Amino acid sequence: MKKIHLALIAIIGLVSLQSCKDDIEITGEFIETAVVYGLLDQSDSLHYVKITRAFIGPGNAYDIAQIPDSNYFASVTGTVTELSTGRKFNLRDTIVLNKDQNGIFYAPEQKLYYFDNTHITSTNTTGAPLDENSTFRLDLDINNGLFSVTGETELVTGLSSTLSAQSQPFKFVDNQNQFKSTSIAVSNSGTGNHKASQINTTIEINIEEFEGASSTPKKFKWNLGDAESSSSSIVFTATGNTFYELMKANCTNNSAITKRQLISMNTVITGGSEVLYRYIQSTKPTSGLAQSKPVYTNLEASGGHPVVGIFSARHAVRIDKVFYDPAASGFVRCLDKISTEKLCQGSVTGPFLFCSQHTADSAEPWFCP
Repeated sequence: MKKIHLALIAIIGLVSLQSCKDDIEITGEFIETAVVYGLLDQSDSLHYVKITRAFIGPGNAYDIAQIPDSNYFASVTGTVTELSTGRKFNLRDTIVLNKDQNGIFYAPEQKLYYFDNTHITSTNTTGAPLDENSTFRLDLDINNGLFSVTGETELVTGLSSTLSAQSQPFKFVDNQNQFKSTSIAVSNSGTGNHKASQINTTIEINIEEFEGASSTPKKFKWNLGDAESSSSSIVFTATGNTFYELMKANCTNNSAITKRQLISMNTVITGGSEVLYRYIQSTKPTSGLAQSKPVYTNLEASGGHPVVGIFSARHAVRIDKVFYDPAASGFVRCLDKISTEKLCQGSVTGPFLFCSQHTADSAEPWFCP
């Protein structure tokens, strides 16, 4: 799940003007406000919803933001219902430890609410993946009936790529030993609200660094960018010179390393719904003179209570490509041979001791099983 970390600090000012005294009251009457973020993805089994509250109090708001209890309601119960089947998933709370500690709010612990669609219950008797053709409804009860929050979303569908064929390795060098690019064509064939409005493509690169007989795995991400798309196809480009520079930049600075090997290159294509796209656009900094922007949400709250955030969807499609699989037939590889040679002996990454464990390269001086 893409992590969205945002909360609302509400300060209501009341200025009273009298003939002999000016008073400024910075904490007027406070209305409980829900802050809700949830993104469903049918490729996952665990689905998270972040539910916090706006807060107000005397003193420094930055100090209050560091107190977890200031950000949570006393009681939250909720469900997500798959309307096509009637399956109902109860939200349960959990504490995770992955919150960025560089923000202004408490970290690294945070409370999230989640459901597991594989967990068998009386209202989820199949444990099947989410129905990608269904609409899903979120229902929250805040503070034992003080107010409710509701929202609906459809899932993103129709994302795919021809890159899925294992017989198509990445090629970053041409026959003249010059850098070249590999194109990744993405099909965006969803219809209506199921169509992705924004698409991101990222390549996760896994390498292994050896110190004698011991090895350490290492992973980094190569972000090929985002594209706003209402069309049925879009092309992302992975450039050869960028690949080798990134490989170099992500090598550990350790003179004890004796060799490095490429393990896999896994492409992740993520499409976001129109609701998610509109929300992201509404929260971007404005570049014009008018600094005020409308608050966008697809959520509703009862009893006149405000609510901010979204309940929406994104879909991630993974295309995993290994460099060498001894159990696979043929010479499956994520990087073609001439590009592998450039990795092992080229001027950019050659000094960093890359070598190939692929049996198809066994006759080469840069082979190292």
